[in-house]
Amino acid sequence: MEELFDSNLNTLFDVSNKVVIVTGGGRGNGLAIAEGLSKLGAKVIRIDLSFDAQSNGFDFRFNLENLSEIPALIVRIHRKFGVIDGLINNAGISLTSNDPYNDNDAYVKTLNINLHAAFELCANVCPIMAKQGSGSIINVTSLGAELGFPNNPSYQISKAGLRQATKAIARDWGSSNVRVNNLCPGYIKTSMTSKSYSDPVLNKERTNKMLIKRWGEPADLVGPAAFLLSDASSYITGSDIYVDGGWTSNGGL
Repeated sequence: MEELFDSNLNTLFDVSNKVVIVTGGGRGNGLAIAEGLSKLGAKVIRIDLSFDAQSNGFDFRFNLENLSEIPALIVRIHRKFGVIDGLINNAGISLTSNDPYNDNDAYVKTLNINLHAAFELCANVCPIMAKQGSGSIINVTSLGAELGFPNNPSYQISKAGLRQATKAIARDWGSSNVRVNNLCPGYIKTSMTSKSYSDPVLNKERTNKMLIKRWGEPADLVGPAAFLLSDASSYITGSDIYVDGGWTSNGGL
C-alpha cells in the first residue's frame, strides 16, 4: 500500500490534460480559475457572455439564461473533446434593487443564472461523467449561502439553493464516481465586491470578520479548485470548502 501511494504521489494533484468547463470564465474569479488551471495543464473551456482576456483553451459566448439551449451546448463540447472531466459552475450575478422584495425581474434573472443554469449544466454533464466512470463538479457558492446579509435576498436564495443542490446531486451520482462539491468564497476583490472594498467603513467591517486580515484575491481560488479536480480529493464529495479567510469560523456576521 505504501509503495502504491508513493508511486502516485507525483500525480496526486495533477490536473494536466483534464477537460474542464468554467462558467463565468471571462472575468473575475472565473478568469483567474481558468487561467490558473490552464497553466497547470488543464484543457479549459470557458463559458461567458464576453471575455476580458484571451483564452488558453476553447471559449463559448453563451447566455446562461437560455436554459433550454444548455443541453445542445454540452453536446457540442463533448463531441469536440470526447470527455468532460470537470465542471466549475462559477457564473453568478448580484443585482442591486431599490425594492428587492418586489423586483421580480431581478429575482428571476438571479435564480436563472446562479441556480437554474448550474443545475441544468449538472444534469447534462453528470451522465457523461458517469459513463466515463469519473468526474468532478465544483459549484461556486458564497458566504451568502449560509449567512444572512442585508438587502439581497435573491442572491442568497440562489446560492443557498446551489449549496443544497450540490449535496443532492452528490448523493445521486456518487455511486458512479461523480464527485460534486461546493467551493465557498468569502470576500474576494472583484468587480462584484468593488463597492464594499472601496468604502472604508464597509471594508473595515468585512475585514474585521476575517481571521486572515486581508480580502481574498481571485487567484486564491485556483489551488482549492485544482485540489477538487484532482485525485487528491478522490474521497471528497458533497462537501463545502470555504475560502473565506476564516470568516465562517469567526462566528459569521
